[in-house]
Amino acid sequence: MTVDGGGFRMLAGLLEASHLASMEALPALVTRHCAAAGFSGVTILVPDLRQENLIMLDPSMGRTEVSPVDAGMAGRCYRHVELIASDRGTAGHHFWLPLLDGTERVGVLGVVAPVHDKSTVERLRALASAVALILVSKKPHSDSYAELVRSRPMSVSADLVWPLIPPLAFATEDVVVTGKLEPAYEIGGDALDYAMTGDAVHLSIFDAMGHDRAAGLTVALAVGTCRNSRRRNKSLTETSVAIDEAIAEQFGRRRFATGILAHLDHRTGMFSWVNRGHPPPLLIRQGRWLKELSCRTSPPMGFRLPQEPVECGQHLEPGDRLLFYTDGIVEARAPSGTLFGLQRFADFVVRREADGLSAPETLRRLMHEILEYQHGELQDDATVLLVEWRSHRERRMVTSRRVNWRQAQR
Repeated sequence: MTVDGGGFRMLAGLLEASHLASMEALPALVTRHCAAAGFSGVTILVPDLRQENLIMLDPSMGRTEVSPVDAGMAGRCYRHVELIASDRGTAGHHFWLPLLDGTERVGVLGVVAPVHDKSTVERLRALASAVALILVSKKPHSDSYAELVRSRPMSVSADLVWPLIPPLAFATEDVVVTGKLEPAYEIGGDALDYAMTGDAVHLSIFDAMGHDRAAGLTVALAVGTCRNSRRRNKSLTETSVAIDEAIAEQFGRRRFATGILAHLDHRTGMFSWVNRGHPPPLLIRQGRWLKELSCRTSPPMGFRLPQEPVECGQHLEPGDRLLFYTDGIVEARAPSGTLFGLQRFADFVVRREADGLSAPETLRRLMHEILEYQHGELQDDATVLLVEWRSHRERRMVTSRRVNWRQAQR
């Protein structure tokens, strides 16, 4: 990508000015520097916590404009990571571009440009990248932003757990990692984590006993101990024992957490894991649910039971997908009493893959499906972690192909 003089002045000025800017100042800052490249009509939209609506970011940090993710051009841009353009005649051309932090969708940028050509598109894509980076850098210390993306008050346990969670979408040329947690505003005992070290992708999912503040503290201790142990190059079994000891020491063997600790060698496809009383991962191969990955289950962590945990292994094939989940997914219950179930869960993910959806969009729709299944209220935390190895789907998470307005309307 090449950026001309006007585009360079826009980006350089925006990045320089952003260092001392607050989140509230971002819309005006972007608008002012866009003028250097001939752009106007800047709109920054960010998703709410459940990814149900896109909310306009403005200096008041109030919900001045809200549009559904599942409708409109901005919503389509967000759902499918597409650059969408509409011709407004003498008023110019309106563009919608996805805002990405790596492969995580952090919002949508709307801009009006006088012309629609290759140079314009290149400048807009560079602008979207810069705006996304600035937005992400301001989020951690902005209560205004945290309040904006919440549609209702959050429980203390949820406010404890959410800062522990890494970005819920990540990809390299070899692996895609995507997660989702619900109920977003009351989650207490569930958590997921991942990180990379050389050729290894470290993966973990936890489900702590209960659904209260103590559950939040338990799972926070599990995540913190897991990170501490793996950063000291401990094995999966040693890490699970460290978590077991930490929870038992803190809560006197009155609290516990189930979990899976795993790592994937993303060069060779060797997947290794330890199961501590948790539902086993599912393996999806060639577009169908193949099997549960069985491994001798060790006791949940927190009891200090003498049984030695066991590490198991599975060689993956290119294109394989792994599903980790907590029991709140499959035990979601309809008013009739029917469980959502394992088969329905796996089939949903498989069907969305056949539809060509990206992993983050698949999990967004899965959680909405589960919430609707229980009429909007989950009885237990529901968390899912989807890992794809050499699926060649990572490009769908970052490629903002151009879509004409009339095409987007069909």
